[in-house]
Parts: sequence; structure tokens; C-alpha cells
Amino acid sequence: MFEGADRCGKSTQAAALADYLQKSGADVLHTREPGGTPFAEAVRKIVLDPAHSVHPVAELLLYEASRAQHTHEKIIPALEAGKIVICERYTMSTAAYQGYGRNLSMAVIKKLNDIATSSVKPDLTVVFTMPDKNFTTRGKNLPSDRLERENDAFRLRVRKGFRELAKTTKGAMLINADRPIEKITAELIKKVTAMQAVKKLLSHES
Repeated sequence: MFEGADRCGKSTQAAALADYLQKSGADVLHTREPGGTPFAEAVRKIVLDPAHSVHPVAELLLYEASRAQHTHEKIIPALEAGKIVICERYTMSTAAYQGYGRNLSMAVIKKLNDIATSSVKPDLTVVFTMPDKNFTTRGKNLPSDRLERENDAFRLRVRKGFRELAKTTKGAMLINADRPIEKITAELIKKVTAMQAVKKLLSHES
């Protein structure tokens, strides 16, 4: 799972890793949250639309509904088929955005995450970090969704959340995203291909 604040490069790095693993012979599912299925993409469109004013609890429940559909329709079948799953955002994002950002109950969020995912957890969670100033410079010519339009204080709470969650989440690692794209990709490939489960799949495919 690839996690981190907005505009930290998750999509770029997820695509690069998926491409490398596919060329190495692995069967890969590259997906995202919210989204990944027709229903979940429809929820994504609603929850991120700047035209909507969404209550924090409604926001949380929308994300969990999207996650439940995505996990059971895409992630679990892919894992059962022996695929490597690369997902942009998962349960940690909800803890960071709705827990730290919205100040909702972390106990409630954990319970809902477990229900939505049937307690399926990633083997590796990559958390990208970067200075807050990069949010503005990288998004200079990009449209902003509803969450990206939140104030500085909200973004800083979310960033703090990701850093703290990375320290307490099994299988999580921090990666400095304030570097050239190629160096980050190389570090990711080295880490992922060293994982026993991935080595076994790549060896089998080759």
C-alpha cells in the first residue's frame, strides 16, 4: 500500500513499481482508493467533489463503503489468484485524514476499517513524506479536489498523522519523497523485490 499526504508522488511511484514487476513476470493489480471499482469510483466522485459540503461522519462512512466494495471485489480476489496488489491509499489514509485531520474517534475508525476490509492487511505500507511547501509547488497547475482545498492546519494534522501511524503500523516504512523520482523508484524496487513473498512469485514466474 502506498500512503502519504496529497501530491507526494504515490501514483507516479505505484505505476513505476507495477511496471517493473510486470516486466519481471509478475501478475500485478494496480488499483486505488477511493475507487478501483465502478461503485467505488462513483463514491470517489461524490466524496471529493468540491461542490459538496460533507459532514465528517458522512465522509468517513463514504470512504468505508467504497473500501468494502473495493476490497471484496478487487483486492481479495487478486490475492487469492496469487497476484501482487499495489494500492494507492488504504486504511492508514482514513486514520490520518478522518482521525488526525477530522478528529474522529480512532477506535471507531479502526473498527470500521476492520469491517470494510475483513481485516485484510498489507504486507508492506510505504508512507511518503515531504515538506508541506511541496504541496503548493507541485499543485501549482493542478485542479484541487475537496480535501486538497482544506486549510494548512488540516494538512499539517494529516502529515503528523501519517508520520505517527508509520511508527506504530506493522510493515510500514517511511520514504523521503522530496528527491528525484528515479531515486525513489530504485529504493522501492529494492525493498519490494527483497520481500520473501515477492521473491517467491518472481522466481515462480521466471
